[in-house]
Parts: sequence; structure tokens; C-alpha cells
Amino acid sequence: MQPKKKTNINTAAQRRLQQELQKKRMQKIMWITGSCIVVLVILLLVIKPSSNETTAEFAYDQLPVIGDASAPVKIVEFGDYKCPACQGFSQSFKPQIVKDYVDKGLVSFYYMNYLVISPETDSNTAALAAQAVYHQSNEEFWKYYHVLYDNQQDERKEWATPEYLVELAREAKLDIDYDKLAKDIADKTYQKEVDEQMKFASSLDIRSTPTVYINGQKLADGSSYASLTKEIDAAIASKNAVKEEK
Repeated sequence: MQPKKKTNINTAAQRRLQQELQKKRMQKIMWITGSCIVVLVILLLVIKPSSNETTAEFAYDQLPVIGDASAPVKIVEFGDYKCPACQGFSQSFKPQIVKDYVDKGLVSFYYMNYLVISPETDSNTAALAAQAVYHQSNEEFWKYYHVLYDNQQDERKEWATPEYLVELAREAKLDIDYDKLAKDIADKTYQKEVDEQMKFASSLDIRSTPTVYINGQKLADGSSYASLTKEIDAAIASKNAVKEEK
């Protein structure tokens, strides 16, 4: 009988030992899991940018503008004159923005170049032509803006040649010096400006056109006019709230 009792005692001891080991393993797993959660939370807090960090600072006084520059809400469009989506924006959204907001003094609308279709060739040439027109007349720039988009051709073709760009300006009867326009295109007078705008867009991690900013904040969803007006209205409301507080 003695051997049997000894076996029972050993079995109970082994069971307790296993339970202790299991308990320690569970504690270790819980500690590791908890540590991982804490590290993950810290990483999310560090990596997630604050709203201040995502606000872009634009040199508005150096950009083509339509509307009252002192309007409470400022919209900047980044575009490429060869971009089909930009053409759509220029023909639908932009005129509606002007009607609903710019003409009422609520919004000023600006334009910057970000070349995505043919940055080394005629997207750049078209941007140079537009900048040249802008430096002759801000008002005529916006006419030319629509002329370029309305006469946009197949993005796969190199259609925005210097000759054609000057011809478009003549046909639109822009109130500018056409010879100066041709010379500015040929001499790439405003290449530095285009390059600086490209560099600025890259610093904002812009990857497509059109990309729209409202009071320095990137528009997350520009797929519909409703989503665009929602953000514009929110920006106007925010400005009005700040004004009332003062």
C-alpha cells in the first residue's frame, strides 16, 4: 500500500507544478500582450499627424486668383492642363463654385500647377504658357485656363506645342501681347515658378490631379460637388464662428 500512496503524492505534486508553470506562462503572455498594446498606442499617437501639421501654407498673393482675395475661404486647385479629370473639374465644379461662392464674396479660388501627364514635355509647356498669360493679366489667365481645358486633346498625344498654345490665345482674343507670350514660352521664362509649384506639391505628398485644398486643408473626397460643398460650407461656418467669438 505504501508505494501506491507515494504515487498519489507524486501525482498531486506534479499537477501543482504544472498548474504553477501554466499560470506563469499565462502571466507572461498577458504581460507581453499588454506591452504590445501600449507600444502600438504610443506609435499611433506619434505617427498620427495633428491637424496643424496637415495645414498647408500657401503664398496666395503669388497665385492666379478669381474672386475677393480677402474672402474667408480660400480654395486652391492643383491641376495639369493635359489631365482629363482636371478638364472635368474646370467645366463642372469650378463654374459652380464661382456661382455659388466666389460671386457672393465667400470664396476666393486659386490655381497651381502639378504636372502628372507629361511633366517633361507638353504638360510643362502648357503650364509655362498659362504662367506667362498670368503675368500679363490675372483676369485673362482665367479665360486662358478655360481655353486650355476646353481644347484639351488626347492625353497620350503631345498636342500642347508652343505654336498651338499661342494660337489658342489669339483665337480666344485674349487681351495680352501674343509675341511676348510666344517669347516667354520659348525662353521658359517662368520655369522656376512651375518647378517651385511642383516641389511644393510634392512636399504635400500630392499624387494626383485635380487635388483641392480648402483653407490649407486637403479635400479628402472630391468625387462629387455635394462632398465639395459640404467642406466649403464647413469652412465658412468655422470662419464665422471664430468671427463671432471675437
